[in-house]
Amino acid sequence: MPYDINLDKQVFAKSLDTEEGKVNVSVFSYNNGPKKLQITREVKNRDGQLTFTRLGRLSKEEAEGILPFIKEALNQM
Repeated sequence: MPYDINLDKQVFAKSLDTEEGKVNVSVFSYNNGPKKLQITREVKNRDGQLTFTRLGRLSKEEAEGILPFIKEALNQM
């Protein structure tokens, strides 16, 4: 079955804004399936627009900043 964006439901979302962009913490349920945690990063390009990039490593400040979001997201799962 191919991916259908209409079946992907966002249950929770919060973002940590940083100088470079933002780190997003979300919970999604696909086709009413199990809820899953997703952590993504967006960085600002030369034009100041946010674009997705791989999450990679988190700084201590980023990890401490999203930890309350992760705990809150876990309560939604």
